[in-house]
Amino acid sequence: MPDSNFLTLYSPATVANMVCGFDVLGFALEAPFDTMHLRLTEQPGVTITHEDDFNLPTEPARNVAGAALLALLRAAPAGTGFELRINKAILPGSGIGSSAASAAGAVVGANQLLGNIFRKEDLVRFAMFGEEVASGAQHADNIAPAIYGGVTLIRSAEPLDIVPLQAPPLHVTVVHPQIEVRTADARQILKQQVPLKAAIRQWGNVAGLVAGLLKADYQLIGRSLEDGIVEPVRSILIPGFAAVKARSLEAGALGGGISGSGPSIFMLSETQATAQAVANAMREVYQQLGVDFHIHVSTINTTGVRFSAAS
Repeated sequence: MPDSNFLTLYSPATVANMVCGFDVLGFALEAPFDTMHLRLTEQPGVTITHEDDFNLPTEPARNVAGAALLALLRAAPAGTGFELRINKAILPGSGIGSSAASAAGAVVGANQLLGNIFRKEDLVRFAMFGEEVASGAQHADNIAPAIYGGVTLIRSAEPLDIVPLQAPPLHVTVVHPQIEVRTADARQILKQQVPLKAAIRQWGNVAGLVAGLLKADYQLIGRSLEDGIVEPVRSILIPGFAAVKARSLEAGALGGGISGSGPSIFMLSETQATAQAVANAMREVYQQLGVDFHIHVSTINTTGVRFSAAS
């Protein structure tokens, strides 16, 4: 018989910003994903074990999943406890939502074991405490798509206002060059003031991207994947960025840019064949540069964190 106190969770990688939508747009990937095993216990509190080789902290307050669960426990029935085992396939520091996957998976699983007593928006709030552990700031552009699935718009962070967006079928190619770009460093180099002309163009691109997604207008999506504010600054931290982008567009990609704070670069394509051609173009760039890399070819995950009960 199924064990009602135990779940296996599959928590997806995510792409934040979507080029022009800095801190407000993100989407979930079908692959890669983390695998997590969560058990509801009679012992209050949180116990964490890592079954991977990343040497991440297991003290709940210093672990992104643990911090998210501790936030949830503050609103859960007294005496609730969880045992969590994590096996990460999303590399920490990759720029595709590694910390968000851990935090989101933990709270989605906990809510399921507790009988779905919290709304998705509540789960995002809890998981944002995990993001604060990882980067020093509570942001939802990775957390929201991991929990809701698909493409999400964070219309407001305070108060939290999440808008799921209907998107047409899209194929995603992500290359992760094996260099480190710390989120804190990537934020520190950003300009604190933006010229009005640049802001107006950015607003137009965000509106165009949302409209393109809702209308299933691939050409409008492609035209709107332009960032004149963040990308010019952050791209200097990523070797081969300009070449990857140019070669990907030549291979037929609609467009793309930096995933989160980097170093991963993503490109959207209309077909699987184009996404594979983009992967080949990315591979050639980094082979020529002599930089190690990982490549993922995926579609958009429309459901977010998935789970199954033990039998």
